Amino acid sequence: MGVILGVIFHFIGGFASGSFYIPYKKVKGWHWESYWIVGGLFSWLIVPPIAAWLTIPGFGDIISGTASSTLGLTFMFGVLWGIGGLTYGLGVRYLGVSLGSSIILGLCMVFGALIPAIYYDFSPVEGKDTFSMMISSTWGLTVLAGLLVCIIGIIICGKAGMMKEKELNAAGTDPHGAEVKTEYKFALGMFVSIVSGVLSACFNFGLEAGQSMAVVANDAWKAANPGEGEFLYRNNVIYVVLLWGGLTTNFIWCMILNARNKSFGDYTNKKTPLKFNYLFAALAGTTWFLQFFFYGMGESKLGNGPSSWILHMAFIILVANMWGLVLKEWKGVNKKTITTITIGIITIILSVLLVGRGNSLHE
Repeated sequence: MGVILGVIFHFIGGFASGSFYIPYKKVKGWHWESYWIVGGLFSWLIVPPIAAWLTIPGFGDIISGTASSTLGLTFMFGVLWGIGGLTYGLGVRYLGVSLGSSIILGLCMVFGALIPAIYYDFSPVEGKDTFSMMISSTWGLTVLAGLLVCIIGIIICGKAGMMKEKELNAAGTDPHGAEVKTEYKFALGMFVSIVSGVLSACFNFGLEAGQSMAVVANDAWKAANPGEGEFLYRNNVIYVVLLWGGLTTNFIWCMILNARNKSFGDYTNKKTPLKFNYLFAALAGTTWFLQFFFYGMGESKLGNGPSSWILHMAFIILVANMWGLVLKEWKGVNKKTITTITIGIITIILSVLLVGRGNSLHE
């Protein structure tokens, strides 16, 4: 039952991540950097401590009692993750949405799932699964098979995306009839995408770096609630520190863009629907944070960092592609392209089932 709940929690988190950008589409008259940072203030600064306050008594004491080296490392991984998020846009710019996203998310999944496990081979920590444990056990090999199948699904989705872009570019329009403008630069795009994929995985590294805070929260909860298993919300205290790093990177870049584009006036421009712009940006930012709120709940049920990260990324890719179909982003392409993206989505679903099966075999 715990494995089923873990998969469900990861699906909810993936749904939140795959859906969070939709409210941004309702923002009118603002530049990207303006609504991005307003939403980001909720994602990285406002909502995380509220969530920690609601779920972890004395979370501030846990943070203040944590070694400065641990806090610094967690924060730094947040900064690097923030850079990964910013370079994501450049990867998409130079490779196209489908190819760029597929490469970045694929690399993020592989690095985020495997590097911590490899690290724990060299620096063992009680309760943490190592890569050698994974390759020498049935559950671990099943999880790795799920990872491989998910990568295949990403490649298929990327192939469908390239087919779509080729068709639309040949027609000279996007699905909504606008002229297509591309800046396809394969070498530069690959370099930026690799950087983004590696740095985006730093979020998972940050979670691992801050685990001592989660352990304190978990031990306190188990002492107060004996016999009730692991604490669902233990990771919420880590997010407070980790997301400060992400806020730092994104805030600096958005302020630079505000200055460059002379868009500081967006925040008070009465010619735009200010109330609704702030509301939709706040909704998007809060929805974004919920992905990790439920990620922590899923990880507490599965108790396995690599497979939790794989499930999280797989569900994000799955939901994002499903939204693409629902919102008719594939309108105007031929049947072969639709079939290809459908096969890719089904392949990702299969990978989720494999990872879930691996977790059910994990003792």
